[in-house]
Amino acid sequence: MADEAAHGHDLSPWAAAALVFGSSAAVLVVELVALRLLAPHYGLTLETNTLVIGLALTAIAAGTWAGGWSADRVAPRPLLGPLLGISGAAVALTPAVVRGAAAAGDPGLLLLAATLSILVPGVLLSAVSPVVIKLRLTSLAETGTVVGHLSGLGTVGAIVGTVVTGFVLVSRVPVSGILVGLGVVLLVTSVVVQVAGRRGRSDAVLGVVVALAGLGAAAAPSGCDVETTYHCLAVTADPDRPDGRVLVLDGLRHSYVDLADPTYLDFAYVRAMASVVDAAFPAGEPLAAYHLGAGGLTLPRWLAATRPGTSSRVSEIDAGVVEADVRLLGGELPDGVDVAVEDGRLAIDDLAPDSLDLVVGDAFGGVSVPWHLATREAIEGLEAGLGEGGVHVANVIDHGPLAFARAYVRTTSEVFDEVALLAAPDVLAGEDGGNLVVVASREPLDLEAVAAGFEERELDWGVLAGAELAAWVDDAPLLTDDFAPVDQLLTPYGQAG
Repeated sequence: MADEAAHGHDLSPWAAAALVFGSSAAVLVVELVALRLLAPHYGLTLETNTLVIGLALTAIAAGTWAGGWSADRVAPRPLLGPLLGISGAAVALTPAVVRGAAAAGDPGLLLLAATLSILVPGVLLSAVSPVVIKLRLTSLAETGTVVGHLSGLGTVGAIVGTVVTGFVLVSRVPVSGILVGLGVVLLVTSVVVQVAGRRGRSDAVLGVVVALAGLGAAAAPSGCDVETTYHCLAVTADPDRPDGRVLVLDGLRHSYVDLADPTYLDFAYVRAMASVVDAAFPAGEPLAAYHLGAGGLTLPRWLAATRPGTSSRVSEIDAGVVEADVRLLGGELPDGVDVAVEDGRLAIDDLAPDSLDLVVGDAFGGVSVPWHLATREAIEGLEAGLGEGGVHVANVIDHGPLAFARAYVRTTSEVFDEVALLAAPDVLAGEDGGNLVVVASREPLDLEAVAAGFEERELDWGVLAGAELAAWVDDAPLLTDDFAPVDQLLTPYGQAG
């Protein structure tokens, strides 16, 4: 045991604790931030979450095994510097690598870059703990104490990394900034470990790596005006319309706003919703409306302009989107529009019964309606908030076999007596994917008036209702809080706007 004892004296208890705590925290930071980095390319779906978590766990397992195996076969002390230095460089370069692969337009290359961006730093950082444990084991009599103590510190570090990233870093620092900053910290730590171990031969190499990481950071623009808690957000100008602005979230066009003309509606699904409103309520009549999702506040602005006196309550989970809307609209919200930063599902419980004329569902995570807003229980809450003659309209995006759209219509039909589906003819026929608008009410809908509104707005959309809609839905599943496989039903192979 003399050799182990010598190694143990080479690393103080505090240094060992710091390295295990910090490396474990760094693994979880990389995992959580990777979800944000990949969302613009793969969507924020259950599959994306599963992929990232699976890769992170694979990296932890492989790194722990490899670190322990290596520490038993070579001197463990010299391993620490390279493990931290190479992982730091990999983390710092991740934004440039992933966005470069995305720019190349090769899905296989992007998937490889995404996989390596999690596996490489995860394996290297996870190898730190067994190496440190090897260094601290000076006697078989204290094996349990050393392993238990350092393993516990590693778990605490992972918890801290998760909490700090989720509650602090993501809401305040761009994703690329988090990764580059963490990479620099790991690189600096590597140099400190090397110097403290009196093995400075790698310092020059590490200095070059630091410089390369800095160049990688400079070459990795985020493509965002701001990184919000949930989205990479950008506002782009319409080259064909001087006052036109497009709100882009995670690379997807979510809303169009004409700063000078709130009655101008660009997106087809918004024009379809406006046609439903015009058909369901007398012209100019003020409404009591509730909106799930803010987007660019296009429909609340339109209602305020065309139906003065309308009150629109909006639930938006992302405070960054609300802040962007306020800036975009000149510092003030439209008259009668009240936006609350809250989860829409929780807000549904607070809706006063029979208090609303209109409920608009337009909340998305990528191309997916958040699953907890698509269930029978959620729709029942919306139905309860509608008064006599009230109407619910919801935007849905689906592709391929339209399995989610069919399930959503089936679920809505379980709650409302009258349901119709609006979409482009090729979408209704299953030949293409895109936006679909589900319309629901307790009373029969004037679908002829809706179709007339399509013609007035130059919208080439069709309507399905009654037996035709029932046949279209076929045997689609009912979505409930207990069973809502929204991400599996969706087939996000295209983008709609």
